[in-house]
Amino acid sequence: MSSRTLRALALASAALVATTALAACGSKEEEKTAAEAASGNAAEAPAIKLGYFPNITHAPALVGVNKGIFAEKLGSTKLEATTFNAGPAAIEALLSGAIDATYIGPNPAINGWSKSKGTALKIIAGSTSGGAGLVVKEGINTPADLKGKKIATPQLGNTQDVALRAWLKSNGLNADTSGGGDVSVLPQDNATAVQAFAQGSIDGAWVPEPNFSKLVLESKGKVLVDEKTLWPSQEFVTTHLIVSQKFLKEYPGTVKKLLQGHIAAVKYIKDDNAGAQKAANAQIEALTSKPLKEEILTAAFANLKFTYDPIASSLFTSAKHAEEVGLLDPVDLKGIYDITLLNELLKADGQAEVSDSAA
Repeated sequence: MSSRTLRALALASAALVATTALAACGSKEEEKTAAEAASGNAAEAPAIKLGYFPNITHAPALVGVNKGIFAEKLGSTKLEATTFNAGPAAIEALLSGAIDATYIGPNPAINGWSKSKGTALKIIAGSTSGGAGLVVKEGINTPADLKGKKIATPQLGNTQDVALRAWLKSNGLNADTSGGGDVSVLPQDNATAVQAFAQGSIDGAWVPEPNFSKLVLESKGKVLVDEKTLWPSQEFVTTHLIVSQKFLKEYPGTVKKLLQGHIAAVKYIKDDNAGAQKAANAQIEALTSKPLKEEILTAAFANLKFTYDPIASSLFTSAKHAEEVGLLDPVDLKGIYDITLLNELLKADGQAEVSDSAA
């Protein structure tokens, strides 16, 4: 064999060794990254911008902020909390990068997913179930009695607005987006709806807590529909926790710690309901200068269930309802959930894991 051939073989052998070494390093680096993510040592952000509403349906957020639970779990990551009054505004903030995560209702999350073509967000945990429905004036006893009546919802296309329109349709009544039809649906903020009902300028409202209880206890309204009665096991998602996909990819360690705070806040509510009510109301007062009356607070908490379970099946059904009433174009929701970190934490804590199944 010539010396030239020997040199060529030697060079080829050296190249093969180098390539193998690089591949091994790459493999080890990937394994290290995966191990870090699993162990909670993944990248963490210097700060996380979290959105939530000054509303009792966001009690885990209210309690988590008020009791310093998030701050404790986040450690060196600074919590920057921002409040919103409506889901669409929170979604716009998430899409623009103004916030990294937020507590929000199902339909705004669906709209954000649709608008971004599945690139903007992930639902990472459930938060609240129940606590919404239709309260009406005396004399309205059946769906047919609503013909010609004015009914308020919080906002066009929001979770309660979709629920009302779908229920009306299922009972043979129509309502267009301009306030026309068999029933005039008038989207307006909750405070306005509560006042309008008290003054008699509307005949009812499909609203979430605590406004649901306010209409009943303060204005002597009658519950025509408690929404939980329309769902299997009387459970449906009212609020869940979402995060931007960009933030989740860059800072999985911080998202995991946020979820630890969320789990701890829900646990606190379950273990000390009276203390949780006090903390939630104190946070509402700090944000709005208007704490809830004791009877309203107690009634609202009793009508809500706080849970890590996202109750995924109800989200898929809500999307179908929104499509059926013309408020949402057909959308593929496959991939909207990422509950991997949540289930890791629940399993480690000895709790039952949750599902993201549509069934």
